[in-house]
Amino acid sequence: MSTPPFLTLPGCARAERVPTARGEFAALRAEPVGPVRGSALLVPGFTGSKEDFIALLEPLAAAGYRVTAVDQRGQYETGGPDDAAAYAVAELGADVRALTGVLAAEGGPVHLLGHSFGGQVVREAVLAAAAEGPLPWRSLTLMATGPGAIDPAEAARTKLLLDVLPVMGLEEIWQVMRQMDESSEEPKPVLAPDVAEFLHRRWVANVPRSLAVTGGHLVAAPDRVDELAAAAAGALPVLVLSGERDYAWPVPEQTAMAERLGARRVVVAGAAHSPNAERPAATADALAAFWA
Repeated sequence: MSTPPFLTLPGCARAERVPTARGEFAALRAEPVGPVRGSALLVPGFTGSKEDFIALLEPLAAAGYRVTAVDQRGQYETGGPDDAAAYAVAELGADVRALTGVLAAEGGPVHLLGHSFGGQVVREAVLAAAAEGPLPWRSLTLMATGPGAIDPAEAARTKLLLDVLPVMGLEEIWQVMRQMDESSEEPKPVLAPDVAEFLHRRWVANVPRSLAVTGGHLVAAPDRVDELAAAAAGALPVLVLSGERDYAWPVPEQTAMAERLGARRVVVAGAAHSPNAERPAATADALAAFWA
């Protein structure tokens, strides 16, 4: 997940629920003051939420883009059923397509972005859409995501979560994670009290079944990069953007993925797995330049 640097919405943004044919999705939406150059749909990763993109809202709106960041099905304020089938990557990709239809109806080209696990969800959406006809997006950005399963060390940590989910509640798991953080010798960021409270609230609002299914995908995800390259060829410009460090997928692996896709590649200096939250100004500049 990303840790948002702040939680106060800029004046250009509002929180709302976006109705689609597949249900309502909690969203943060930002509107440009002047002419609209296009729309952007931002999809968060595992255990994340729309707030992961809060620091991008104002600069992207200032660049002329109508921005919609969502909670995926099972995340934070969107919620979802206790049904494993609802959280298959294909189903989450279908949600992205439904949201895209809403944004497209509002006018202007739609740029699609997925962060971390969200990158594999948007990939699924593109592959499904390509099988049916012309793609409905103007561009695709894969942020801090990789071609297949996460790094083995991160997979081991995720498997620990998958093992305890059937026997522990999310509040119990949260307390254990906090104890592990406190006993670790790694440097810990100092969080504002409202951000710390938000991270706790967001964690316990997840649907446990969603965590189990999506976490299971991350540790065993197939490499579908060649399929994506074929679907996007000549039809969809692609950007692969990451920080200069990443615990989930090695940065060289992301660079190799960009080469396989024939994609533009941006590495954000000073950022790790969440350039959207860690270096939002540089990330917004790179996105606006690519979309333009």
